[in-house]
Amino acid sequence: MNHVRNKIQNSKTLLGPFPTFEVQETPDSPYELFLNWFQVAYDHDIHEPHAMTLSTVDKDGNPDSRVLILKDVDEEGWYFSTSTNSEKGKQLMTTSNVSLNFYWSLIGRQIRIRGNAIKMDKETNVKDFLNRGKVARAISLIGKQSSILVKQSDFEEALSDQLSNLENNPLEVSDSWALYIVRANEVEFWQADEKRQHLRLKYFLKGDHWIKKLLWA
Repeated sequence: MNHVRNKIQNSKTLLGPFPTFEVQETPDSPYELFLNWFQVAYDHDIHEPHAMTLSTVDKDGNPDSRVLILKDVDEEGWYFSTSTNSEKGKQLMTTSNVSLNFYWSLIGRQIRIRGNAIKMDKETNVKDFLNRGKVARAISLIGKQSSILVKQSDFEEALSDQLSNLENNPLEVSDSWALYIVRANEVEFWQADEKRQHLRLKYFLKGDHWIKKLLWA
């Protein structure tokens, strides 16, 4: 396996060229800067620019993370959805402290968000669930996310049953489905530089307003 290790060690990073980041000309809110950076990522044809890493902590204090998609963002926070029966759903019931991370390597940009994940109301959860694709809804209705699967055919049979169920009950909703909002208290914007002179700008929530500070690279 040495050839694989060599490939890892010889892989190139931060090749650029990257967009400029005028840290002195940034908005007062991290939400506004996030929208600006997301648009840049979108304009550069970044694959799945809404993909993000969600990190949580379990009841024993062990960290966990996975990649999922950003459902929405507004001045209140960043939104994602999951089943409350999933591992992340159970972890969120233990502690609401989470972090989100966006990384767009093509433009050398990373956004790190720390805050609290808050479950939305039932009406909003229902609306979010019904906006999902049919297969995604059927899988959610199986209700066994993160459980041990003995054989793949069991999943295929359960999925077929739920797809048939949705044909007859198209408005059926999973009771465990939830949309969460992450209300941030810290948001960092990291801009890579080919010479490793990276720029880091961090927003801190103080009371009801944000303050900005540069960080050492």
